Amino acid sequence: MTTIDTARLVTMFAAIANSMSADRDRLCALDGVIGDADHGIAMELGFFAARDAVAGLDTAATDPTTLLNTAAKSFLNAVGASSGPLYATALMRAAAAVKGKTALDDADVVALFQAMAKGIQDRGKAELGEKTMIDAWAPAGQAAGEALASGKDLAASLKAAAQAAETGAEATKAMVATKGRASRLGERSLGHMDPGAASAVTVIEAMRTALTD
Repeated sequence: MTTIDTARLVTMFAAIANSMSADRDRLCALDGVIGDADHGIAMELGFFAARDAVAGLDTAATDPTTLLNTAAKSFLNAVGASSGPLYATALMRAAAAVKGKTALDDADVVALFQAMAKGIQDRGKAELGEKTMIDAWAPAGQAAGEALASGKDLAASLKAAAQAAETGAEATKAMVATKGRASRLGERSLGHMDPGAASAVTVIEAMRTALTD
């Protein structure tokens, strides 16, 4: 059984920020095909802001809910458009999912993870197959829950989530965008991975490594 404390969540945000920085140019290139070519920049800004905000907290006196709400507010302040409200909602839902906890066990982390996926879906009002980040996040949340329910530990559950996210993101290449800016391209969006789904894979993989390695 894993135990994740507030300090470990601080390192998680640092890991996501580092991964997003490394992936920024690829994400911008993906977005340049079907969007405004700024998705990687926005995600880097958001997670840099979240990382810096939580790094300034006294981890000994801060519970996971406070940390996650701090990250949510900082992300939204840094990224006002599109992905900003989506990830802010995800992090606020995660905060609510672990309210009252001082440290997180395997089930708590999976609940946090699933709350993020549901928050993004609710805020974006997106469904599977619409070529959005939900095509990565929704199957990832489901896979994590199913793995945990089958008796898998956190490492195996988040590995299942990461694999499901990657499969989901890959599947967006065969979809026609019906949500967001990419929807104006119609059939021309075929053959291209959704940048939001691609960045979701980056976030999920960074979470997995930070919380289980």
